[in-house]
Amino acid sequence: MAELLSIRCLTDNYAWLVHDRGCTLLVDAPEAAPILAELDRRGWGLDVILLTHHHDDHIQAVAEIVAATGAQVWGNGADAARLPPLDRALEPGADTELCGQPLRVIDVPGHTVGHVAYHLPQAGLAFTADSLMAMGCGRLFEGTPAQMWESLSRLAALPDDTLICSGHDYARGNGGFALAVDSGNQALKDRLVATLSGQRPAAPATLAEEKATNPFLRAQALARPGEDALASFTRLRAEKDAFRG
Repeated sequence: MAELLSIRCLTDNYAWLVHDRGCTLLVDAPEAAPILAELDRRGWGLDVILLTHHHDDHIQAVAEIVAATGAQVWGNGADAARLPPLDRALEPGADTELCGQPLRVIDVPGHTVGHVAYHLPQAGLAFTADSLMAMGCGRLFEGTPAQMWESLSRLAALPDDTLICSGHDYARGNGGFALAVDSGNQALKDRLVATLSGQRPAAPATLAEEKATNPFLRAQALARPGEDALASFTRLRAEKDAFRG
């Protein structure tokens, strides 16, 4: 059975380790010291680093970690020019294998045009970084609302018991906005209280829980008269950009 570990890095980043049958993978590399310390503490090597997108806070520790572990680096071949050197260029939408189990590469443009997510169906894990996030979604730095909505819809089609492993702990900001636009949502209130009180981390959470508490996955339910789901999502994303609560 795969073992999942979250590692807090920098101010609010998550890196993720998965260890299964003697093989270890890392999703994103924000900061070397805490990641290498956890590997050392557990006596694990590192086989592969999976990169979700090119932003510095997700890739800046790759060179140091590779030098210390000899790990291979896998990422989106279509965005290779903006990533550290890749040992394996992956194709969004393709299926491959890692650590003896299937790995699905999911195209999720929006936050950046080259963003990908990774789904390990046997382990029930999805690494969504800055696409689908805990009670939120990534800001649209490069993509369009339509692209992000399609990306979120693609992720929402995964099994409901999939654990969503996102790239940041933005619980206070994301949860505050979610509550502002979905104030009658008791599941959201319960999740936010538990998260902000330290009873549970912001991530991971099941996809079912995200569907129940994430306003961007609830765009249809939160639509105003005359809005379809995309129009509702577009409005909500713009409101979140301006939110200062």
